[in-house]
Amino acid sequence: MDKKYWHHFWNHYIKPVKIWYLLVATLVMLTVSGFALRHNNQSMGKLREAVYTADQNNGDVVTALQKLQSYVTSHMNTNLATNTSVYPPIQLKYTYQRLKDAADAQAATANSDLYTTAQKECEAQNPTDFSGRNRVPCIEAYVTAHGGVKAATIPDSMYKFNFASPTWSPDFAGWSLVLAAFLGLLLIIRVLLAFVFPRLTK
Repeated sequence: MDKKYWHHFWNHYIKPVKIWYLLVATLVMLTVSGFALRHNNQSMGKLREAVYTADQNNGDVVTALQKLQSYVTSHMNTNLATNTSVYPPIQLKYTYQRLKDAADAQAATANSDLYTTAQKECEAQNPTDFSGRNRVPCIEAYVTAHGGVKAATIPDSMYKFNFASPTWSPDFAGWSLVLAAFLGLLLIIRVLLAFVFPRLTK
């Protein structure tokens, strides 16, 4: 192809695309994507706070967790990690404590019933022992033989969560970043062509 062709191509297809057009468009899209990424993070923060509130107030923790998981795993810039060293970042400490307290109370009630039964059994065996001298060893032997109830063990790992945020997601933030990158690439190409074509048309 001769210089006349390159001259025509430069004047009609490349030169009309001003560098500052592409620069402004790239900066605008970078700004838009920045706001979109910030919105993703803020939305995650609200959903995370809803989980904490439900946990503290004995609310619907399951639904709150499901909403948080669904959002985090489908939106970029929604990492749950905070500035604290707590890991995993979501820990349902109030829900766990309530379940643990309930298990302890249940065990205490069962043990109380066991001592009551032991006392009745020993009173029946020693109806004339008003001092309790023989009943105490009897009660202790009964409890030992029948075993006290231990509180159920509740694994705390079942109440700790972390959800992975994708590196890129097909949402507004993701596509705005793609468009910003595309415009940035066009800007680089346009700048390079500004140096190449004038030499081809000389």
